[in-house]
Amino acid sequence: MPEIDNKIIEAVETAEAEVPAKKAKKTFSFVGKDREKRGYKGRGKRERSRSDMAQSMISIRRVARVVSGGRRFSFSVTMVVGDRNGRVGVGMGKAGDTTLAIDKAVKHAKKHMITVPLTKTKSISRETGAKFSSCVVYMKPATGRGLSAGGSVRTVLDLAGVTDVNAKILSRSKNRFNNARAAISALSKLR
Repeated sequence: MPEIDNKIIEAVETAEAEVPAKKAKKTFSFVGKDREKRGYKGRGKRERSRSDMAQSMISIRRVARVVSGGRRFSFSVTMVVGDRNGRVGVGMGKAGDTTLAIDKAVKHAKKHMITVPLTKTKSISRETGAKFSSCVVYMKPATGRGLSAGGSVRTVLDLAGVTDVNAKILSRSKNRFNNARAAISALSKLR
């Protein structure tokens, strides 16, 4: 064993001697080198690439179901995901923890994204409207006015990258998820 340790120390010293003085010294680790040679990447800490998608939470609710021992709480989260360049999606996730519910909602939104055909001024080409459940949304292009919308419809249009649009929620419903779905339905009619 001491012979192996001496060989390792000598290898490290020769490697340090070869490094120019201006560069920072690197530390060497011989643990797991044989696994890398065999193509084993391992589990766990992988580098995740940053997504170019912007996301916004529309609503988060704590819901309860009554069981024999009392109440069991879980969370319902609604997210809007978009690239601000014509792609947008709405998703809902439910879980016992808020972070799990958010992850589920983002995954659902990315899975059900639509592409909005934008004009050169990043507006919509014509008037459109849609009804989802009891929510009614109406949109029309308004050049030079900016984004004039409210509630979750504004969030959907902003993350889709739409500007110069006048939008109105015509129903009395305040359900944010259904209003966002009505906006998505209206935008998908523009194809």
